[in-house]
Amino acid sequence: MAAASLPAPLYKSYWKWLSLVLIGYSIIGGLLISAPRLDILNETIRNLYYHVPMWFGMIIIFTFSLVHSIRFLRSSQATEDILASETANVGILFGILGLTTGMLWAKYTWGAWWNGDVKQNMSAIALLIYLAYNVLRRSVPDLEKRAKISAVYNIFAYFAMLPLLFVVPRLTDSLHPSNGGNSGFVVYDLDYTMRLVFYPAVIGWTLLGLWLASLRARLTFINYKMQEII
Repeated sequence: MAAASLPAPLYKSYWKWLSLVLIGYSIIGGLLISAPRLDILNETIRNLYYHVPMWFGMIIIFTFSLVHSIRFLRSSQATEDILASETANVGILFGILGLTTGMLWAKYTWGAWWNGDVKQNMSAIALLIYLAYNVLRRSVPDLEKRAKISAVYNIFAYFAMLPLLFVVPRLTDSLHPSNGGNSGFVVYDLDYTMRLVFYPAVIGWTLLGLWLASLRARLTFINYKMQEII
């Protein structure tokens, strides 16, 4: 694979500070700003500020990973493989956090940590597909071959994830809002005050995820250089 340095824009700091400010604001605002009082949900509706942004962030970060995989297949640049791998790793982390916060919410609203809801199941399957991406990378010792195979698999994983999260849950009954005939939050209870917290939370957590991915990519790049792999 061809060697190159990591793109300089990843290390500009203004968006990193912005992520911290937005996350701090969303955490404090999420706990203190008034929220709609709905049957069953009650105060647990505040989990919307933490659970849903994890999924938004996951999808956006996986999209970055997809782009880097495509760019690697076109250029064979080692840095593109590194960035694809590390953004996928952070996307997996966000997916795990999304499942965990979702299970916590399910316990207090649906009565059990795991209800077998179609969206819970499809989310878990999508996450397992991406976990297999890491298994695949560790199973191929040749660096160039590993990069090419994992790039192709990463593209498959992304386009497998989309119908699992956005199509299948709409085809059957689901407890989740906006699926299986249920109205979404945007229809009836994501009021103006909630939007003031929700959207900054999505932006803040996504930027934090990209920051983590850039740090991991930088460490991996340095490690490769020290081992004279690239």
